Amino acid sequence: MKTAKELKNELFYTKKSVYELTDEANVKAAFDYAVDYKKYLDNAKTEREAVNTSIEIAKQAGFKPYVLGQSVKTGDKLYYNNRGKSLFLFTIGSENIEEGIRISAAHIDSPRLDFKPCPVYEDSRMCFFKTHYYGGIKKYQWTAIPLAIHGVVTLVDGTNVNITIGEDENDPIFYINDILPHLGQNQAKKSLGEAIEGEQLNLFAGSRPYSTEDEGEQIKLNVLALLNEKYGINETDFISAELCAVPADKAKDIGLDRAAVGSYGHDDRVCAYPALTSVIDNADSKHTLMCVLADKEEIGSEGASGMQCDIFSDLIDEISKSLGGDPAIVRANSKCLSADVSAAYDPNFKDAFEKRNTPELSCGVVLIKYTGSRGKSSTNDASSEYIAWLRSVMQKDNVVWQTGELGRIDLGGGGTVAKYIANLNIDTVDLGVPVISMHAPYELISKVDLYETYKAFSAFCKY
Repeated sequence: MKTAKELKNELFYTKKSVYELTDEANVKAAFDYAVDYKKYLDNAKTEREAVNTSIEIAKQAGFKPYVLGQSVKTGDKLYYNNRGKSLFLFTIGSENIEEGIRISAAHIDSPRLDFKPCPVYEDSRMCFFKTHYYGGIKKYQWTAIPLAIHGVVTLVDGTNVNITIGEDENDPIFYINDILPHLGQNQAKKSLGEAIEGEQLNLFAGSRPYSTEDEGEQIKLNVLALLNEKYGINETDFISAELCAVPADKAKDIGLDRAAVGSYGHDDRVCAYPALTSVIDNADSKHTLMCVLADKEEIGSEGASGMQCDIFSDLIDEISKSLGGDPAIVRANSKCLSADVSAAYDPNFKDAFEKRNTPELSCGVVLIKYTGSRGKSSTNDASSEYIAWLRSVMQKDNVVWQTGELGRIDLGGGGTVAKYIANLNIDTVDLGVPVISMHAPYELISKVDLYETYKAFSAFCKY
């Protein structure tokens, strides 16, 4: 007869940390993997930068650009750049294309402050840029922190002018004013969501006049003159610009043990990077592989660069037809990992979580059967058969994984790109990294969770 301890070990699901379940070599590999990940974060603070950085990594691994209608063959390593804002990376495997495609789909946009079309104004001897926040943010978190400007201005002749200010050590940074506590009694009476209004998220851009000889908007004139001198743009050019403010901080190790990484944009580049590198590192797989780095997830995956765009389905159709396959059969037999983050359990905010079903930091990659809100609204609810298959795949490579939900049922929730892919008759489930302070200007993840996510995507590519 088995002892109670033996029976518990056999029958109970017990969550353990990566440190408990793996050896020092695996931990070292995780720390080493995070080194290049931090570089990726610093070079990819916007979706355009993420596309460019990812393409450079892919090119170094022998990937070539693809155009719609191009024929493909076994062994090809290709990428499709969609408008500079989303990216599809794929390899053509040796097995029949009708066996399906292994798809890892992450997003590369993050919450930020976009410039309004007419952003520049002067008031009370200060010049500001007006912004419109993008994605779900806590507005108060964006005041009184160092900010940088990233983006592109497209001139009427079609020329793109790339702008990055605030990242170089010698660059100026930008700033959003907040009220001092001595005069903040009325602000303190408001809820956190009301303490800072969207129209108050204005970037401090300058305070020196161009000239004292003439009255009227001399500080604004000086700011525009400086931009014109360096970039050749004028105020009208802001109308055809995609500029945004993002945190100026770099990715850094957090904690004395250096086991965590703090950065802007972990959501969702912490899944995009392992999805990208796993496809590159497993390019010789017999399966046809695809890594999707999508835009606009934070606002519903809309538009020509979002996951609801038909380009994803078009690419599957084009690849299938080129290899003599039926696209409908290819989609039916394909499998997808919706590579997105989850909220990690935070003991400082216990009331927001149901602990038994919340992922924890350093306990591995998170397998999430469904996301959505309240009664599973706006979610893809993966089948038990697909989850069981994925469990068996991760088991083969000793991937440390955990399961979870996004907090307490009635508090809110959120969705991913999973439902849009599943709508194409593709088995899809969410798999990603647990994050502390998700959607804050500076988020936190565990290095070992990042690496187990890479291992999970790699296993998915192989088996």
